[in-house]
Amino acid sequence: MSYIDEIIGQVIEKNPDEPEFHQAVREVLDSIRVIVDANEAQFRRDALLERLVNPERQIKFRVPWLDDQGNAHVNTGYRVQFNSAIGPYKGGLRLHPSVNIGIIKFLGFEQIFKNSLTGLPIGGGKGGSDFDPKGKSDREIMRFCQSFMSELCKYIGADTDVPAGDIGTGAREIGYMFGQYKKLRGLFEGVLTGKGLSYGGSLARTEATGYGLLYITDALLRDHDIDIKGKTVAVSGAGNVAIYAIEKAQQLGAKVVTCSDSTGWIYDPDGIDVALLKEIKEVRRERLTAYKNAKLTSEYHEGRGVWQIKCDIALPCATQNELTLDDAKLLKENGCIAVCEGANMPTTEDATKFLQENGILFIPGKASNCGGVATSALEMSQNSERLSWPFEEVDAKLKGIMENVYANISAAAKKYGMDGNYVAGANIAGFEKVLDAMNAQGIV
Repeated sequence: MSYIDEIIGQVIEKNPDEPEFHQAVREVLDSIRVIVDANEAQFRRDALLERLVNPERQIKFRVPWLDDQGNAHVNTGYRVQFNSAIGPYKGGLRLHPSVNIGIIKFLGFEQIFKNSLTGLPIGGGKGGSDFDPKGKSDREIMRFCQSFMSELCKYIGADTDVPAGDIGTGAREIGYMFGQYKKLRGLFEGVLTGKGLSYGGSLARTEATGYGLLYITDALLRDHDIDIKGKTVAVSGAGNVAIYAIEKAQQLGAKVVTCSDSTGWIYDPDGIDVALLKEIKEVRRERLTAYKNAKLTSEYHEGRGVWQIKCDIALPCATQNELTLDDAKLLKENGCIAVCEGANMPTTEDATKFLQENGILFIPGKASNCGGVATSALEMSQNSERLSWPFEEVDAKLKGIMENVYANISAAAKKYGMDGNYVAGANIAGFEKVLDAMNAQGIV
């Protein structure tokens, strides 16, 4: 049995009931077989893959908090510090009922290679809780965030581990967490990113993941002599990534006709009204039924179904494993030419394979959604310098980073005889930098 197959078997055996983590490990290790097989004796001797797939540290803790009626609740908090070979741990905090240790490990493992691809000195980590912010008052969320940070603050710092936002964790939650960190540690430092502009946040951070997704999508299309202008785009999700992906796609001349949330989805043949979507989701925090009520020419459908709409480009921006094999077949039937992931691993393994085998251009999330963490690293730089860069400067740096990511993953795929396989290219390009750093630092 090959070294890679042994390690995949070990991961499954030692981490039962964590299918997302298994999937993430399989995808990366399968992609880097060409490198591992050529160096198997050395890698085995150094237990390199064992060190790669095992987090440096896993932290699990209880989070007690009081609701507005004075009733106590207890949630579980997590922080997985996966790999610090190229820099301090960096990765978001997800607040969602689906959060468990397997989800956090999958996200943290992905983050190692995503962060490496940015070219910036940040390692991989992830955290969060099974707390659900939906339906909670601001005061309840504040009390939860303060309790969560009371424990987490022991393990993070500006040069150690710098968390950020994720699903369920926006500017409000980051603000409450930063305030508690500052109170407990007596430090005003860049320990969190995604902060408000008045206390160390970066311009363009809100837009970064969605904008970055479109910058790399545009680079992909241009490399294949395709103009994004005039193309029809289907987007899933209605959170931060989806909203700003829709905005930037329309700025580039495309027409986005769908978006979705956890209860249903919108089809708007005239193109999604971004201002209305922002009002509903960012200000009023309502469901997408409010979009239909405000724009009568649009259609609202319960459940899932975004990928049945005919489109040229599909951008899954909601959550993991949301685009299935049946969805991929529908996209092909309807003439889709490109799928670029805005969320973390939103396409199932069999759907990814189908898209690649059927000539649909496909970029995985670790490359196409790394604009958010790249801009978080730019926020860290600004905090270290005690400076604030203009929006245009941050946006220009983001665009350059994403175009460079595309160039690197394309070159890596070509180098190893897999031209056009951007999954392999992303994993190889991300792995090579981490491998070099791990070898240089010894067996630690």
